[in-house]
Amino acid sequence: MGTASAVCPSGITSHYRGKFGAFPQKVEFIGSNFPLHVEFPRSNLYPSSVSTTTSKEIVCPKCSLPDSGEFFSEEVSTPILDSVENPIHLKNLSLKELKQLSDEIRSELSSIMSKRRKSFKASLGVVELTVAMHHVFHAPVDKILWDVVEQTYAHKILTGRRDLIHTVRRNNGLSGSTSQSESEYDPFGAGHGCSSVSAGLGMAIARDIKGKRERIVTVISNGSTVAGQVYEAMGNAGYLDSNMVVILNDSRHSLHPMIEEGPKTTINALSSTLSKLQSSKSFRKFREVAKGVTKRIGGGMHELAAKVDEYARGMVGPLGSTLFEELGLYYIGPVDGHNIEDLICVLQQVASLNSMGPVLVHVITEENRGLENNPKSGVAYRQQEGLSNSEDLPSKARPRTYSDCFMEALVMEAEKDKYIVTVHAGMHMESSFHLFREKFPDKFFDVGMAEQHAVTFSAGLSRGGLKPFCIIPSAFLQRAYDQVVHDVDRQRIPVRFVITSAGLVGSDGPLQCGAFDITFMSCLPNMIVMAPSNEVELANMVATAAYIDDRPVCFRYPRGAVVGMEHSMCSGTPIEVIVAICPLLEISVPSLPIGIFKG
Repeated sequence: MGTASAVCPSGITSHYRGKFGAFPQKVEFIGSNFPLHVEFPRSNLYPSSVSTTTSKEIVCPKCSLPDSGEFFSEEVSTPILDSVENPIHLKNLSLKELKQLSDEIRSELSSIMSKRRKSFKASLGVVELTVAMHHVFHAPVDKILWDVVEQTYAHKILTGRRDLIHTVRRNNGLSGSTSQSESEYDPFGAGHGCSSVSAGLGMAIARDIKGKRERIVTVISNGSTVAGQVYEAMGNAGYLDSNMVVILNDSRHSLHPMIEEGPKTTINALSSTLSKLQSSKSFRKFREVAKGVTKRIGGGMHELAAKVDEYARGMVGPLGSTLFEELGLYYIGPVDGHNIEDLICVLQQVASLNSMGPVLVHVITEENRGLENNPKSGVAYRQQEGLSNSEDLPSKARPRTYSDCFMEALVMEAEKDKYIVTVHAGMHMESSFHLFREKFPDKFFDVGMAEQHAVTFSAGLSRGGLKPFCIIPSAFLQRAYDQVVHDVDRQRIPVRFVITSAGLVGSDGPLQCGAFDITFMSCLPNMIVMAPSNEVELANMVATAAYIDDRPVCFRYPRGAVVGMEHSMCSGTPIEVIVAICPLLEISVPSLPIGIFKG
């Protein structure tokens, strides 16, 4: 008689008791959600040919069961998706079947989203675009790079990872981003956004030098376009004139609500026809021939024709479309991102062009697509959105976090000091920060994924006489380290860095891991580095940062909840800082042994 135990990734522990041939046997599944006891009748598992091993004890292989909600939920009917194991199976599907496939993928993502606290809504908006790209291009030979990790889940489903899609961002599950080690269909690991055009251009130049002909496709979002690296890469792509396709997935999001209330790019029959015309091979060739003719004529005719061409394309294109032309990319759009026929038509035309340089295809999508027809997923989406707005939840719906405590302490300091302002950078803004934004709307600046700008902008605010608190997650601060060194620390400008999500971040994985900030901030000669061990010390560090006005200071705190704190914050007390003069280095440390300090 033997006993074996196995712990499954979902938190279910299985216990096995018995021998090969000896029954009754018993298997117990014990989990935090439900207990499950299974007893088998007395029988022989194997034929007599292997009965000689019945006296040996065995250990059952451990299995992984989904959460109870997923295990007993009703399945979504997906006949076409069931027949797709990899993108090559999309090549012979008709338009009608491709549309049905898109609906099935969206239904499956919506079903998963209704059971997970992680929102898949960004991927819901690019389902048709993903299907169209894999129908037209030939991955993994053709390289498809994604800029925003949350948009890649439909891509993962179509590239052989459907059975594991429910394990995204779970222990031993799929990565939340694209990963070279996970699939050959992921040619480049997505970082924190705005990197795909640079990486794609590098692959395109490597292809040209090697004399190969694979296509390079990069997908960026309008959220990525606030970062300077995208424009640096586009400008270089226009100069090098290498063939590549940049797809701008425009989900009509903006950092500023006032802009969203203004006019938006519309999709109609005329814009659809013009997009097809712009992408057509005959039109592109005619345009190139016209350029050559005007160059031969001379006398300023080429410059005049170029101005006429730019003016005409600016008239038919949406606001700002000529910016991409100025950077050297041929602009096509806007295209309806949910009309799979138009998408395939435009992408096929673009894929057929050779030696035409970089092309930008402007695609308009809606992230909430399909939720209006799925009440269960719609409710889940609203619940997930509510997680980002603390006012939508009861006070005891979630535990208090360090961000809650920090923001309460900062509001108290801002009420006493009118010169305190806040600059926030990163992909998403935590719900806690809305408190400061609502109380001081003119003193809160959210710059999106523009961390480099956020740091130097904060330095400018400080030089103007204000007291900026620059809030950046630890993993994103890495992108702005040059600005921290040269624009802040070297000049001893008093910018107060608030480093959030420090340390290990659980389900967000290595992409968001904040394990390096202590090292790269502590080595700076003028920087004071602090780390609280509880919420009281955090409040004291906020007060200390507001008090220091002769050098930069930073403090870091983890993403997790505060243990055992139910009461509201009290105003912090500044910590005394002692300056020790050394022959080679001036070191500033607080006089109290709180957290980790070094200057």
